[in-house]
Amino acid sequence: MPLRESKGNMYSFLNEMSGGNGYTWNPIRGACLHQCSYCYVPRIMRGKQGELRLDEKDLRTDLGNGRFIFVGSSTDMWATDVLGEWITEIYCCCLININNTYLFQTKNPIRFHGYFFLACKMKENFIYGTTIETNRQYPCMGKAPDTNERSNAIKYLREQSCRTMITIEPILDFDLDDLIKLIQFASPEWVNIGADSQGHHLPEPSAEKVEALIERLRVFTTVKIKSNLKRITGGNE
Repeated sequence: MPLRESKGNMYSFLNEMSGGNGYTWNPIRGACLHQCSYCYVPRIMRGKQGELRLDEKDLRTDLGNGRFIFVGSSTDMWATDVLGEWITEIYCCCLININNTYLFQTKNPIRFHGYFFLACKMKENFIYGTTIETNRQYPCMGKAPDTNERSNAIKYLREQSCRTMITIEPILDFDLDDLIKLIQFASPEWVNIGADSQGHHLPEPSAEKVEALIERLRVFTTVKIKSNLKRITGGNE
């Protein structure tokens, strides 16, 4: 898809961090391998995602300058079934338009390890993120890699001085000490926390647990709280 202004609920901080200059860019489209039950994309696409594909025309998109661009918000472009050459082409487009900040997010962050070195001289322009909804394993989490694997992969990137983030969304019920260990081990630049917005009846934590999580996360990282978390906390975060 062409470059689009970020207007949805997924990442309000795209605009907050860029002074209203946040965008999404989705040159890879199609059904995601991970099949998380709460994913918003099948709903907005009405189940018509189709096979994975790279839109060559989108690779010629003018990405501009001074923008904060979330690359791959409509499918996990780092899943194992996505062709490596597609990722390389997209990554190279970002390198050519280096005056932007690019956010890549995946539930398969170990695949970042084969690409981050391409931007080793421009690390400030690339942010690598993963989702860790909980320390537990629930069927609704689909076929994504284990959260321990995700934490380990982000930890490695931080050790290479890469910018990283973790999103806890939709937040699922958790064991506080264990989830803190997962996040602290990864040592992300910031953590984003949000709740399910689509009524999927997920196993969710209590307001007290969420508030305790936020308090402990703030000891070692920046916490960005999405407005949809108020449904759980009542706004007391």
